[in-house]
Amino acid sequence: MPQTSSAMPAKSAEMWLILDRYTQQTTIRHMPSATHPAKVLRLARRARGVTARELAAAGIHRQALTRLVEAGQLERVVRGLYRLPERPYTEHHGLVLASAAVPQGVICLLSALQFHGLGTQLPADVWIAIDRRAHRPSLRYPPLRVVRYTGAALTEGVQSHRVEGQTLRVYDIAKTVADCFKYRNKIGLDVALEALREAWRTRRLSMDDLDRYARICRVQRVMQPYIEGLVA
Repeated sequence: MPQTSSAMPAKSAEMWLILDRYTQQTTIRHMPSATHPAKVLRLARRARGVTARELAAAGIHRQALTRLVEAGQLERVVRGLYRLPERPYTEHHGLVLASAAVPQGVICLLSALQFHGLGTQLPADVWIAIDRRAHRPSLRYPPLRVVRYTGAALTEGVQSHRVEGQTLRVYDIAKTVADCFKYRNKIGLDVALEALREAWRTRRLSMDDLDRYARICRVQRVMQPYIEGLVA
């Protein structure tokens, strides 16, 4: 039996009411809570900042993060890492960014020399060592010079320093000097000699440490005449 004309509008109105309620519920469900910005800022106060993954795990909508960055209340350090903007920068800010992006890497060679205040090198790139099997990191800023190390050459001589609330993994002075001789064809023998002489003159390394790292880096024979010239 055909429906009357009065029944059709009533059914249509009921359908539109259900659809409207569903739309409102969906919109509310996906809107960031008013407490989300406060929670983001609280987490970002930590020295190491906060990651997008941590915020997602805490149930915080990405829109809250985007709005805080746009408002200048939060800054993006590197991809996926955020912190409060008022934290002061240091001369090692580029190393901090690189270490945050490549936490398993170790600052090496010219960047390690600069960090330790040895020599006159002011590299535009951040030199960082990674395992030979590790995925090559991609970072727009700062530019990276990636060097692949293996075995003890990668793991020995690593120091941890706290800078701008981040942990920097940097090779110590004796290991860095040995590395410079190992990669002398890449950075220049004059750089390696300058680092060796200045580190010895300022008594910032011991011959025992230098000899140990020279063996690890397999540059004992290369370094021997220069070391003999220092101690003669």
